[in-house]
Amino acid sequence: MEQATLVRRTVKDPGVSLMRESMVPAPVPPPDKGQSLPVSLTDDELQLLAEIATGVTTDVAARRLELSARTLRRRLRAICDQLGVNTPIEAVVWAARKQLI
Repeated sequence: MEQATLVRRTVKDPGVSLMRESMVPAPVPPPDKGQSLPVSLTDDELQLLAEIATGVTTDVAARRLELSARTLRRRLRAICDQLGVNTPIEAVVWAARKQLI
C-alpha cells in the first residue's frame, strides 16, 4: 500500500495499524509516572514531517528542504525520539492526528 494512503487511512481510523511486511508494534511510551510532558514541534520539524507524509523518499525530501540526506535522517530520528515513536511514519501519523500537518 502506498505510504501516503496508509497514513491517511490510519489518521481516519485509529484502529488501522501501520504495516510493512508484518505488523509494526505500537510505540511503547516511556514510563513517566502518569504524567506526560507536552510535545511541541518546531515549524521546521512539522515541515519535514509534512514532506515525508507526501510519500517521497528521504533523499527527495532532503533536496526539497535543502538539507543533506544525512541531516534529514538525523532530524527525523530526533523527532521520533522526542515523540516516543519508532519510525518516521509513526511520527507523521502522530502529527496528522494532532492536525499539525
